[in-house]
Amino acid sequence: MQLLLQTQKESLLAKIKKVFEEEQGDWCGEMSKEEQQEIETGLAQADKNDYITHKTVMKGFDKWH
Repeated sequence: MQLLLQTQKESLLAKIKKVFEEEQGDWCGEMSKEEQQEIETGLAQADKNDYITHKTVMKGFDKWH
């Protein structure tokens, strides 16, 4: 890490930046069609205010804590 902070070689920094950009990539493409559809369904439900809040869900777990 120290070497990275001290380097002034633009070519090296560009290569490292490229590695990070490729790692972050579009992970959505790695999901199955079913997973993508489930996310779309959830987003559509949220747009219609058809959801249960985190607070409400957590109240249901209070009996186990």
